Amino acid sequence: MASSPAKRHLQRVLAEQAAAATAGTSLMAGTTIYQQMQLQLANDRARLKQIQSGEGKAKLKALLLPEYSDYVDGVLSANQGGPDDVVATVMLWNIDAGDFNRGLDIAAYVLAHRMPMPDQFSRTTGCLVAEEVAVAALNAQRTGGEFDQGVLDRAVALTEGHDMPDQVRAKLLLARARGLLQTDSEQLPLTAEAVDLAVADLVRAIQLHDSCGGKKDLEGAQRLQKKFAGNQSND
Repeated sequence: MASSPAKRHLQRVLAEQAAAATAGTSLMAGTTIYQQMQLQLANDRARLKQIQSGEGKAKLKALLLPEYSDYVDGVLSANQGGPDDVVATVMLWNIDAGDFNRGLDIAAYVLAHRMPMPDQFSRTTGCLVAEEVAVAALNAQRTGGEFDQGVLDRAVALTEGHDMPDQVRAKLLLARARGLLQTDSEQLPLTAEAVDLAVADLVRAIQLHDSCGGKKDLEGAQRLQKKFAGNQSND
């Protein structure tokens, strides 16, 4: 059953107060509101474990996430950056559920404070954000689906300077480059600037991981680059 507006408002206030009082330390783990949210998270994880389908898990996460929203907003408002397994997990669940902008809003806080992921995650926060967004974008692009280019731009910017395997960084740059090259429409025409950025992303992706799959993309992008250069010289 969904929480009442009053209960959700109280969650936000208590989370903000607790985060501010603990001032970025690990003491948040001893607060009542955090313990309540951890208990809810444990219960919801148990529900998720009963589902084998990745798609099914994503749908359930989308249904569960509103119960955490006000708590997370309170913690982000306090802006103290202490370790918080609930916030880090909710960040990932939003990405899994396809709410990429909400996930990246939380990721901006988590990454800025260099917060760790919970122990059960082997990847660093920056690696996880970059890879999850990249995989979702590449899958959409391969099947002709749409993917918000702004999400890719944000993911690249947010994870810049964060350690991750070269293959992961290459995957994210490849996804952004392909998105840039797929924007040729009446509503969003392809520009010389977009092609130049795509070429730069593809060159860097191939440097990082030679087998990233971007070599044909680079050949096509460079042809477009020459075409734009030729058009400019004829003006």
